[in-house]
Amino acid sequence: MDKPFAITLGPGSSLANRTGAWRTERPEYVHLTSPCDNACPAGEHVRQWLYEAEEGRYEDAWRTLVADNPFPAIMGRVCYRPCETACNRGTLDESVGINAVERFLGDEAIRRGWTVTVRAPRSGKRVLVVGAGPSGLSAAYHLTLLGHDVTVRDAGAAPGGMMRYGIPAYRLPRDVLDAEIARVVDLGVTLEVSTPVTDVPGALREFDAVFLAVGAHIAKRVEIPAGDGARILDAATLLRSMAGEERPALGRRVAVYGGGNTAMDAARTARRLGATDAIVVYRRTRDRMPAHDVEVEEALEEGVTMRWLSTVHHVEAGRVTIEKMCLGDDGKPQPTGEFEELGADSLVLAIGQNADLALLSGVPGVEVADGVMRVGTDFMTGHPGVFAGGDMVPADRTVTVAVGHGKKAARHIDAWLCGSSHEEPPVAPLATYEGLNTWYYADAPASVRPTLESARRTTTFDEVVGGLDASTALFEARRCLSCGNCFDCDNCYGVCPDNAIRKVGDHYEIDYDYCKGCGLCVSECPAGAITMRPERT
Repeated sequence: MDKPFAITLGPGSSLANRTGAWRTERPEYVHLTSPCDNACPAGEHVRQWLYEAEEGRYEDAWRTLVADNPFPAIMGRVCYRPCETACNRGTLDESVGINAVERFLGDEAIRRGWTVTVRAPRSGKRVLVVGAGPSGLSAAYHLTLLGHDVTVRDAGAAPGGMMRYGIPAYRLPRDVLDAEIARVVDLGVTLEVSTPVTDVPGALREFDAVFLAVGAHIAKRVEIPAGDGARILDAATLLRSMAGEERPALGRRVAVYGGGNTAMDAARTARRLGATDAIVVYRRTRDRMPAHDVEVEEALEEGVTMRWLSTVHHVEAGRVTIEKMCLGDDGKPQPTGEFEELGADSLVLAIGQNADLALLSGVPGVEVADGVMRVGTDFMTGHPGVFAGGDMVPADRTVTVAVGHGKKAARHIDAWLCGSSHEEPPVAPLATYEGLNTWYYADAPASVRPTLESARRTTTFDEVVGGLDASTALFEARRCLSCGNCFDCDNCYGVCPDNAIRKVGDHYEIDYDYCKGCGLCVSECPAGAITMRPERT
């Protein structure tokens, strides 16, 4: 009878000797938190959907994305990209154009008609969402996916909140806004517009829980001496009026008082309405300006001028008198007593906005301070069953933050309706740039999104910034360094001198009988997805 077939390992083979007993440290695969994930206020798993996008699996990438954020096409236009600010690639050359790829996926979904399906069983619970802005619609979306019946009521004539009435069409085209809102409503959300809510306790008799997400639509006021015939209006009213059929008449010379994003939008809108001069008056310096750099840069490109260290002193018909300021020892602006006149047919006030909290009257337990509501980490107010988010609570007032509030609040509302509490999963340590081996990454400059030619930017409300096409989106996704997470590059498998690393399906395993703990796999991992840990006893 033939002897069984056997392999004899030569004494020079690394598998001939079990070297694992020599170790004092062992390599282990890790899944760290990517900086982009950590920085996203909407809580997106950015690295994961970029990984799917770089393989050309665009629908898979979109579905991973909308598991957290129902508005990728909107966010790809209006988000201020904290993920890109945090991106490790920015230290190597330029940050990955995450926002551009997100927009591409969102636009592709609209073009191809991709939809989301509710798979959770019906809970029988009813939730009222007050406000059809980004936070309210995000909460409605996630609550519906969790199996609850959701009604959204909004005082406006159309849904969208500040996305519709505060962000100009040249930044967010209304067909994109309508398409992504329609996808939320099509899940089975009941939307009731032109339906203000004034009785929250009464709503709790009709619904099992209420989520308040009223946007900051009320402009803050400031007392400015004004003569007869002076034309003064607020930026919120100006931007809101753009949704109507009649465009406001501002004149050919417009002054805007304020330094935030709304001030930039007001000045850029004034240029599109025919103003030859649009001047932003701001009492501090540019480095203290709350407006994001991209907003300021685009305003300057469109001919908006800035008067730093200036404040409006008084207004007369056809002119605005400003007082020059200087920085005191504490860095705060101080008046100088020097005045200057600016020709201005109108003055637009853009000094901030408040949410309308009148609907909270008669709601016991609800606390308000500095124009916002106090909520717990679960987004619940002091009144059981009443939750709040978005502009109504202390936070940065951006669409991305509001969408994140809606998602997080929905999870807490779901838990509360089920008689439990929601606990966020533990967060893995952050993947640092120092933990990467960037030698393996080729130089790859970021893709530049096309922009509308300057001649059309101030004469139309056409979208200013364009999107990437399929090839540039694919290239941009492939610039991702996959920080702290394995992307199956085979480096560890190829460099191990003891053949101790094996490919098993879609992942790697280490055979510690043969691993001597040299750490070569750790040093050669491009993504920093392997670490050395003390040998277990």
